[in-house]
Amino acid sequence: MTYKKTTDVDDETSQRAASLIKKYRPDMTFYRDTYRQLHSMPELSGQEEGTARIVADYLTSLGSFEVFTKIGGHGVAGVLTNGEGPTILLRADMDALPLLEKTGLPYASVRTQVDKSGVEKPVMHACGHDTHVSSMMAVANLLLSARSHWQGTLICLFQPAEEHLNGAKTMVDDGLYDKIPHPDIVLAQHVDNARCGTIQLRSGPTMTASVSLQIRIFGRGGHGSAPQDCIDPIIIGSSIVVQLQTIVSRQIDPGQLAVVTCGSIHAGDAPNIIPDSLEMKINIRALTNDIIDRILASVRRIVEAACKAGGCDREPLIETISSTPATINDEATVQMLEKSFASYFGSQLEHMDVVTASEDVSILATAVGAPMVIWFFGSTDPIQWDTAKKNGKLNEIPYNHSPLFAPTIQSLDAAVDAMSLAALTLFKPALEVV
Repeated sequence: MTYKKTTDVDDETSQRAASLIKKYRPDMTFYRDTYRQLHSMPELSGQEEGTARIVADYLTSLGSFEVFTKIGGHGVAGVLTNGEGPTILLRADMDALPLLEKTGLPYASVRTQVDKSGVEKPVMHACGHDTHVSSMMAVANLLLSARSHWQGTLICLFQPAEEHLNGAKTMVDDGLYDKIPHPDIVLAQHVDNARCGTIQLRSGPTMTASVSLQIRIFGRGGHGSAPQDCIDPIIIGSSIVVQLQTIVSRQIDPGQLAVVTCGSIHAGDAPNIIPDSLEMKINIRALTNDIIDRILASVRRIVEAACKAGGCDREPLIETISSTPATINDEATVQMLEKSFASYFGSQLEHMDVVTASEDVSILATAVGAPMVIWFFGSTDPIQWDTAKKNGKLNEIPYNHSPLFAPTIQSLDAAVDAMSLAALTLFKPALEVV
């Protein structure tokens, strides 16, 4: 048999996929309970052992998936081979953030973990990866139940360390594609604080590239009463933070998207001691490598000039601690999904603006030359959203990475429907395999 590839989706295909979802969608009680469990037991990047165990045990319990574990750390992949057809990889990320939860939810996290630097931190699912995992588990069940209606190979991949933007690369480097088939397409979705039930999709550049730097400035410490005998790294670092904000406003074309953020700065521990060093961490985001490179050059120039002007005896140390490419949604695939999504979600399908956040899921696609698409699904209670919109206070709704970020449990339904619909749209009906 040979698979007949199609690049179009007609109304019949969309309606067929929608009917299969309604027929085979599992009872969501178990998955909502799993979501609450995962939310209460978040795990930092690279420490997702408990989450991975829950996922692997569940995929194994379904009986038809070949399950691979401990890929690139705690990565898990379940492969369901179902005849001739496209191989589609669905990605869900698993890790949480070092953040103290303040949602007040009855299942809120009170967990702490020791991070890779040896510091104990509170941990929270402030980016909603618990919704990704629990909804993907339901998707695996739905597509397995509907397997007589489609053909191809399904890969449900659960990725560690997305927050560090290195989990996808680590899985690939650990031989992911020596263990599982190469996908013909990679799909992913991400929760945000939009109105629950909405789906946001776009083609082309979708999420920015990101580079994070760690910068160390070497001064000369001493007594706070004798600054003339010291080289104060705090003064130098403060100057750098201010000057960094001129990069986007004065060195980048206003028509280009770019962001430079200093997210961490630390030096000293006492009010009467001038420390001998300062460490800062900055993040750079843009849509093109050219802009990223220009910003990196500007950062280095600013840091080195400030240290020289401050009289530092040593050159600053500038290290890259993470990087990921821009996320580009495949236009042809988006066009196919838009037809199915519009038919199913109606007015709740919205055009998405470029997101200045970053993802590493594209590495799972580019590693094998496959196209990819990511979309977003909303999670804010509709009444809360509508009230905030009426009062002009949408900016006050907690967003990802906020200690108050609390997706409604009902958002799982749209996540399951969207991912299942996408897969069923792209898999081929059994009757179309000849």
